[in-house]
Amino acid sequence: MCATVALGVLLPAVATVATATPAAAAAPAATCTSLTPGLAAKLAKDINGALAGRASTTAIFVNDRISRTSCTLRHEQRFDSASVVKVTVLAALLWDAQKSGRALTATEKSRAKAMITQSDNDSTSALWRQLGPTKIQNFLRTAGMTKTVPGSGGYWGLTQITAYDQQKLLSRITVKNGLLTDASRSYILQLMNQVVSSQRWGAPAGAPATARIHVKNGWLSRSTHGWRVHSTAAFTGGGHDYQITVLTYDNKTMNDGINTIQAVARAVHKDLNPTAPTRLGYTPTATPEEAVPAVPGRPAQDAVQADPALR
Repeated sequence: MCATVALGVLLPAVATVATATPAAAAAPAATCTSLTPGLAAKLAKDINGALAGRASTTAIFVNDRISRTSCTLRHEQRFDSASVVKVTVLAALLWDAQKSGRALTATEKSRAKAMITQSDNDSTSALWRQLGPTKIQNFLRTAGMTKTVPGSGGYWGLTQITAYDQQKLLSRITVKNGLLTDASRSYILQLMNQVVSSQRWGAPAGAPATARIHVKNGWLSRSTHGWRVHSTAAFTGGGHDYQITVLTYDNKTMNDGINTIQAVARAVHKDLNPTAPTRLGYTPTATPEEAVPAVPGRPAQDAVQADPALR
């Protein structure tokens, strides 16, 4: 049964559970629950089918408030965050400003916009230093993101995240709650909707034309487990209210991770929106790009492109 997140975003215990047939009992399979008859089984089958034969180690959290549906896979496993932690940085900044009853300064707004819409590393580092470890940790504790461990030594891209905690964050951004004001939530969603076209890859793949997309992605390579490639997104408006987080590592290339994420996303969007028209506007780029955070022994890099030959 899927774990329960606060704010009523997941299913009650009465929901139907569906799992893939354990043919090769080695790797865990995605499990889904739903109050919509047949949907849990279809999602589990299609998500596991999308992952079949891929080398990526993948964590997933899908939550749809409309159909009361959720899917999880390795949702408590930790991953290096890469740039997806930038949404946490912005949320912590706004939360801290709220406590003081102040608005963001012009400099903070400029850095926040660059951090989210362009994945700017320098802006992120400046805000990370401004907040400091105590405020960041206090935000995580207050948000209930207890499995998230901030990166030490200024290496915010090495923050340890889980798909479960990313869903907690998305839930607090997309529904009224006591952590973030409506104005703060709207600001975060607005910036996530304005991500530059070269970074509109990942979870938006296959999204319906009727949904408003809010996304933040990230990638990072290390000497062990290859490329970490992640995507987290919320889909709102037009009768939609769902979130998708896909975290991956053990990718030989950036493309491997992108392909895995987009295969999962297409399966989820199709099953949740079987009759929705195809999106023609806000579509995933054919030439994905992302900033690479600094790690010990290697500086940060901006605007790193993946090979355009995506499956």
